[in-house]
Amino acid sequence: MVTRRWLGLRHPAQAVVAGFATAIAAGTGLLMLPVAKAGPGGAGALEALFTSTSAVCVTGLAVVDTAGYWSGFGQAVVLVLIQVGGFGIMTFASLLVLLVSQRIGLRARLTAAAETKTLGLGDVRSVVTGVVKASLLLEAVTALALILRFATAYDESWPRAVWLGVFHAVSAFNNAGFALYSDSLMGFVTDPWICLPIALAVIAGGLGFPVLFELRRHWHRPWDWSLHTKIVLWASGIFLIGGSAFITAIEWSNPATLGPLDAPGKLLAGFFQGVMPRTAGFNSIDTSQMNPATWLGTDVLMFIGGASAGTAGGIKVTTFAVLFFVIYAEIRGESAVNIFHRRLHGDLQRQALTVVLLSVAAVAISTVAFMVSTDHSLDQSLFEVTSAFATVGLSTGITADLPSGLQLLLIALMFIGRLGPITVASALALRTRVRLYDLPEERLVIG
Repeated sequence: MVTRRWLGLRHPAQAVVAGFATAIAAGTGLLMLPVAKAGPGGAGALEALFTSTSAVCVTGLAVVDTAGYWSGFGQAVVLVLIQVGGFGIMTFASLLVLLVSQRIGLRARLTAAAETKTLGLGDVRSVVTGVVKASLLLEAVTALALILRFATAYDESWPRAVWLGVFHAVSAFNNAGFALYSDSLMGFVTDPWICLPIALAVIAGGLGFPVLFELRRHWHRPWDWSLHTKIVLWASGIFLIGGSAFITAIEWSNPATLGPLDAPGKLLAGFFQGVMPRTAGFNSIDTSQMNPATWLGTDVLMFIGGASAGTAGGIKVTTFAVLFFVIYAEIRGESAVNIFHRRLHGDLQRQALTVVLLSVAAVAISTVAFMVSTDHSLDQSLFEVTSAFATVGLSTGITADLPSGLQLLLIALMFIGRLGPITVASALALRTRVRLYDLPEERLVIG
């Protein structure tokens, strides 16, 4: 009955929003139980709500220490919320319907398509099951590598190593950034057997499920790749290499970050920090001690984020690529936008512009609110706001000390950023207006 009521909403995006909100509410209730807190008593409502939202929206921002504040039960709740958020509430609900009844109705297919960005209703069944299989497989491989390392190199007991490996693998693939160490992964800054599996899992999750599926089917025939896959791979490669090189170069001599490390350690840490803005909140060096220039560069990387239909946030690399090629075509005086010998539809250009402008507005307004309400610098305020909106989780260390009103603002930003401005706007819209006629055309002076 609950599923039917969700699916009875007038637009699939409304069901997606309702599903995420329900999961956040359920997680908040579980985290408020006394058994979820390591110390006496239960967690406060704001701490539980913030943590639940951050986990479901796979962000990683925290107002309490995940390792010390939450009990084993509380950490398990966080892990489940991360996994549910990564799957996508509606994808997970559609899977349950599929397993129980072996059939998916039209509304359920529309809902799953809205979450997984599939192109055809007939593909939803295979996509939903494929999402689960790919997620569990990649998480299992990452977990195995981490378990062996924790057990053999850090003298962790096998049960503890398994818990650490599974938790960080799930958190990494889902781009969540939650860690079971108070300093995130700073204790493993020069350990490639910890940092590289986590970084690769973050990259895989950030590529998006359509790209992973297509690479699995046509990895040996790149000329058959779709335009989406080509753009994602090219843009992701550019931002990964460029971001890692930028952070490494700026922080190379910083005595509080990369300075004390040897050359291989600096390269590893720089690469790891270049991957994290895609959008996972792990850090192997102290983010609060980075140069302001590094913060600004990281802001850009976080805002762009990863690929669509994956676990990353941000406006997505495809959105950025579309606007880049729109500008390129306008500079060249071309009437159509062409990418890799394909003409881009006008609807996609408007969608990309809408996403970017709504995102810029959300970040700008929230940053102003930070500046008015606190004494934190523009650098810190912009970094925190961008991290929340892009569901990254990196922080300059000010989140826990923010007033409750700004913490609620970050909660709203994480929720909006995870679902996307257009998804939220369409979910709130009561109906779509279809104009049956065109108005007279007139031109404006631009610039």
